[in-house]
Amino acid sequence: MSVGFFGIQFLFGLQNGNMSRIFQSLGAKIDDIPILWIAAPITGLLVQPIIGHFSDKTWMGKWGRRRPYFLAGALLAALALLFFPSVKALFVAAILLWILDASINISMEPFRAFVGDMLPDSQRTMGFSMQVFFIGIGAVLSSFMPSILTYFGVSNEAPIGSIPDTIKISFYIGVAVVIASIAWTVFTVKEYSPDQMKSFGEYDDEPMGAVHIKTPAAVFMKNGMRWGLLGLGLTLALYWYNSSVEKPLEKELYVLAGGVLFFGLFQLVAYAFARKHSNNGLVEVADDLNNLNSTMKKLAVVQFFSWFALFSMWIYSSPALAQHLAGTTDTASKEYNSIGNHVGNLFAVYNGASAIFAFLLPVLAKRVGKSVTHMISLVAGGIGLITFFLFKDKNLLYISMIGIGLAWASILAMPYAILTKSLPAKKMGVYMGIFNFFIVIPQILAATLLGFLTKHLFDGQAIYTIVVGGVSMIIGGVFALRLKDSN
Repeated sequence: MSVGFFGIQFLFGLQNGNMSRIFQSLGAKIDDIPILWIAAPITGLLVQPIIGHFSDKTWMGKWGRRRPYFLAGALLAALALLFFPSVKALFVAAILLWILDASINISMEPFRAFVGDMLPDSQRTMGFSMQVFFIGIGAVLSSFMPSILTYFGVSNEAPIGSIPDTIKISFYIGVAVVIASIAWTVFTVKEYSPDQMKSFGEYDDEPMGAVHIKTPAAVFMKNGMRWGLLGLGLTLALYWYNSSVEKPLEKELYVLAGGVLFFGLFQLVAYAFARKHSNNGLVEVADDLNNLNSTMKKLAVVQFFSWFALFSMWIYSSPALAQHLAGTTDTASKEYNSIGNHVGNLFAVYNGASAIFAFLLPVLAKRVGKSVTHMISLVAGGIGLITFFLFKDKNLLYISMIGIGLAWASILAMPYAILTKSLPAKKMGVYMGIFNFFIVIPQILAATLLGFLTKHLFDGQAIYTIVVGGVSMIIGGVFALRLKDSN
């Protein structure tokens, strides 16, 4: 079941380890990098609930429920990767990142629900941990790929406006890996049919497409007006302020205001359909958003601080360490590209550590509980991020990656093991998609605020931004203690 996640994470490893480097190679300034990354989380915010909703209601006979989405996403991602090596313009790279991330999300979202579908609760911690193992292996290989190619004589340097050959070939390899691994899962796993799920007591006797809307139409209207007016007010106030001062606020803040406005409009559209008793998929997703259980709400806080920290590391590791350890911001220099390869190696180590810790987590969770296990892991990861500033020898950072690897393993397993126990089986997909909101929103905030902090508060020294991420992860660990493992 989990082999497909090997390919998905191979793509994420290529993306996370190399996109900032590609953007800077194509001329992006360091404080513009977060806004270029914002495509990825926005795509997940839109795509995952939709894919989750439709996969919950899909049954294609021998092709199953989730597997058609695995395969479609893999093929689309492969096409995006094929175009990346020929990119010459920064805006084209940003568009391709958007397409790539949308494709990855089409495959990835059903994989989370897949474990919930296929395993009883007593096996889900091990199921998600096994996903972590394949995630770790895939990310290790993808992170080391540029260094491996450099070792075999492939050029690792390129003039401004071009992408190094090591990155190009790594992306071509990624095409083959993602198609092969997801095809393995698609063609070797048989999903349980709706009738079988009923026999297990997971589904009730209602038809698969039955819809029950709990939110009154008036509540959709109230929520829509409240959030819509707030978003509109924030957008207009920001525009007015930026038009009247010499030094306007960061343009990324428009993303936050626009997101609030979009949520309000989404609720109003749901109201328009609900008033006419047209209970389609959009109304159902809006209704599910308005009726989150307490476990998901508590996990949302933990996820916010955890993923805010991770996004700071993914965005700023290469430029921050190049500044902090090599004293350079010249993306064409040998020193910068050497640090870029070292960051790839560091990412490989934390992913490799997570693959090992995947086997420790179920044992630890059985002894001290899932919430305490998650707390310990997040604190270890936060300390690892803070040591980016404390360690002056780049090789000592491998020690930092051990703590980050433990946190990464737990982030990919524990929240889902806790959450699936509290979800209805028929809505596993859509709620997993909604749960992705609490990964995406902190990423949008990070992309919006981290550039501002780096430029104005830290005078361009991105290493302090990573320290902020470390503190954020520790705070997430403290909030993890509020979680309870109950139905």
